[in-house]
Amino acid sequence: MVVSVKVFKKATPNGKVTFYLGRRDFIDHLDYCDPVDGVIVVEPEYLKNRKVFGQLATTYRYGREEDEVMGVKFSKELILSREQIVPMTNPNMEMTPMQEKLVRKLGSHAHPFTFHFPPNSPSSVTLQQEGDDMGKPLGVEYTIRAFVADSEDDRQHKRSMVSLVIKKLQYAPLNRGQRLPSSLVSKGFTFSNGKISLEVTLDREIYYHGEKVAATVQVSNNSKKSVKSIKCFIVQHTEITMVNAQFSKHVAQLETKEGCPITPGANLTKTFYLIPLAANNKDRHGIALDGHLKDEDVNLASSTMVQEGKSTGDACGIVISYSVRIKLNCGTLGGEMQTDVPFKLLQPAPGTIEKKRSNAMKKMKSIEQHRNVKGYYQDDDDNIVFEDFAKMRMNNVNMDD
Repeated sequence: MVVSVKVFKKATPNGKVTFYLGRRDFIDHLDYCDPVDGVIVVEPEYLKNRKVFGQLATTYRYGREEDEVMGVKFSKELILSREQIVPMTNPNMEMTPMQEKLVRKLGSHAHPFTFHFPPNSPSSVTLQQEGDDMGKPLGVEYTIRAFVADSEDDRQHKRSMVSLVIKKLQYAPLNRGQRLPSSLVSKGFTFSNGKISLEVTLDREIYYHGEKVAATVQVSNNSKKSVKSIKCFIVQHTEITMVNAQFSKHVAQLETKEGCPITPGANLTKTFYLIPLAANNKDRHGIALDGHLKDEDVNLASSTMVQEGKSTGDACGIVISYSVRIKLNCGTLGGEMQTDVPFKLLQPAPGTIEKKRSNAMKKMKSIEQHRNVKGYYQDDDDNIVFEDFAKMRMNNVNMDD
């Protein structure tokens, strides 16, 4: 069976300069990050002794675009890496296998380039907007761009500039560990003897996107109050470090009276299952997503991972964490008691069975979507599938309408 390799492409408005990328997702492995490797093709007669410069930039938007008045900006753009691509400043540059294949296929006018993410750069995160909000989404976004100019400081013209949005993501470690997160709380009542004890235990510490989160709840009622109902939530906690803001959103929830009321002297042990999914939170304002590029592969934002010996307080950008929250309703006078158990929600690492299963599902959806779409075609000679960025995005817009 011949396996085809998908390559993404995008050209400048005048069609003279074209980007080729073998992938849009680049993985942060904590101790190192995948380089952004690609190829650019430029027509030599168009250059006229000019040069082609490339940049890797990040945009950190922490406020709505429509609120930007009187010169106030709620976004910051940082150039993380820059280099001259044509002519090459490093003719001995070591190419990746994908770059070698593309250069061989595209000919002598193809020029490889490589950008590197700086250490501790934040992951791609997008905060979901309300349905009628058409402004730029809040979050951290990465872009690579190339432009033609005499020098890097010259004014960039849109007709000779091309840019691509990419994602910087984190994967779960290969070993999910044996630790079972748990929490134990108790509550006493004024003018009443005894307490209610609540213990919550999860079946693992790291979950993959789409997996069930199993929370075992144990309630011991040694008070004179009764537990009327139980509420279960999965809470997404978001911290925007630029403005020192924090907020939480429920991404999955259920309420049950099964086994209730838990009367004085009674006990209850029950396991509840919840699945946090982006598909169940569409158009909910403020839900954090994994750098939204296409509807078909969007996930809830993954938990922020840091190197061993560091804390998430040292992270920058948008810091994401998750917890299971259990609430017991103890009646009008008894009030509520609750506890949170933190866990991590991540993408499976490459090579794991879960990742292969996830990739197979995405590939089936992609083939079905692009079967009759222009701008998506296969080159049988080298088994390369080219997908046009601009046309792909236009088709997504039409489908959303």
